[in-house]
Amino acid sequence: MMSNDTKAFMIGSGIGSLAAAAFMIRDGEMSGSNITIFEALPLLGGSLDGGGSPDTGYTMRGGRMLTTDNYECTWELFKSIPSLEHPGKSVFDETVEFNEVMKSCSKARLIDRNRSIIDVKSMGFSMADRTELLELAAASEDKLGSTRITDWLSPEFFTTNFWYMWSTTFAFQPWHSAVEFKRYLHRFMKEFSRIETLAGVKRTVYNQYDSLVRPLVSWLKAQQVQFRKGCTVTDIVLGTGDTILVTELKTTESGTTGSIQIRPEDLVLFQNGTMTDASTFGSMTMAPEKLTKADSNGWSLWEKLATGRPEFGNPAAFNSSIPESNWPSFTVTLRDTVFFDKMEAMSGNKAGTGGLVTFKDSDWYMSIVLAHQPHYASQPDGVQVFWGYALHGDRVGNFVPRPMADCNGEEILRELCGHLNFDQEMTFGNANCIPCRMPYITSQFMPRAKSDRPLPVPKNSKNLAFVSQYVEIADDVVFTVEYSVRVAQMVVYQLLELNHELPAISRHDESVKVKFDAVLKAFA
Repeated sequence: MMSNDTKAFMIGSGIGSLAAAAFMIRDGEMSGSNITIFEALPLLGGSLDGGGSPDTGYTMRGGRMLTTDNYECTWELFKSIPSLEHPGKSVFDETVEFNEVMKSCSKARLIDRNRSIIDVKSMGFSMADRTELLELAAASEDKLGSTRITDWLSPEFFTTNFWYMWSTTFAFQPWHSAVEFKRYLHRFMKEFSRIETLAGVKRTVYNQYDSLVRPLVSWLKAQQVQFRKGCTVTDIVLGTGDTILVTELKTTESGTTGSIQIRPEDLVLFQNGTMTDASTFGSMTMAPEKLTKADSNGWSLWEKLATGRPEFGNPAAFNSSIPESNWPSFTVTLRDTVFFDKMEAMSGNKAGTGGLVTFKDSDWYMSIVLAHQPHYASQPDGVQVFWGYALHGDRVGNFVPRPMADCNGEEILRELCGHLNFDQEMTFGNANCIPCRMPYITSQFMPRAKSDRPLPVPKNSKNLAFVSQYVEIADDVVFTVEYSVRVAQMVVYQLLELNHELPAISRHDESVKVKFDAVLKAFA
């Protein structure tokens, strides 16, 4: 059991660290003033970002799909975090109420090259597709090992309606890990039967930074948690011997090096790896700069720590192939309703009810989503914002003769108008499109051995834990807010020796009805 003056140090301010701090205070009864969160960047929240302004253009690297049928730890946490806008209500309360009004029911999930809405009631499977998918879903993780999805599914599978919808909903590529794909099939089996309408998808009131990060940070600050922005932890010094014990943190802040002594009773939680490392924004006239690992320190501390220590994982499994882990996104700020009016008329969905619209025949493999407006807490009347991304940003466009990764905002809008047969000047005459390049955005999906991801609390560790998308949790799925929150809760309960039960993973894949509905959908 930790002492009353135990101090906790979080390296990185992503949702995992923020959640861990909240669990320490709420369930571990730690004083917030004993918790310090280090963040190298000027903004808290890690990958859950949402910035910009109506004048400079809003920015958002990604938008996250949430459900209330999974995300057990996430919603359990946010039931205790107060809403910033509705006194007496929690973030969970306001999210549920919002989704009772804004129900997802996509009527235009896939669009073809003729701007026609594709009938996606059928998944488009052949009997061979069904057999292969069943074999993959039933295979053990030991058998799947470090294989890729393409090692299990034939080329024809990747032309089915199911693949077009599943891959763009969750951002899978054919060369990604078969283990991660299998985990998604099981974790989100309930979504299999409604993937064409996205009826199970839940949205936050605003983008996830405004709706999740800001209220959580506000609550933590009220508990006197210490935030040190612009401070980089450059080394985690370990003691000698078989026991893993952090004794010192080395830092750099405003060009000055520093040292923090860590006592045996103190805790260090490290966000190892980052999916948004080396990400860059462009503009209407400039493509995002192409950065690599050499231009950023996002992986260096994990690499240093893991050298000679296999129990700390293998970062090279995730950060060694940018061509396989990157894709671009874009955020568009509008000062009129022309585009939203056209899209709502074409799709049959009001903004916020349709989810992703994927252009199936796009060589960029482009998708867009029109969220309920306003999508930013600071967004004024008369301004609308939408987001999009492309899984094949390295390919030449259908209407713009260059890869999306090399395009500025104007060129991305030109390509989008080509697929929609919209006049660009009439539709986007006053638009501000800000593209974003993310070299490692799906790095956590890369094929990997089980040992490539460390356990949240490594064996023999007394005060060091990993909290990130790159740790090993049985049965749960990476590239979700839930994964980061779940590992945070696991780590806190284990390190503080709390006799609290962790919310169980909902095993919808063991429900007879869910299985039956999935079979019916597969044979539709």
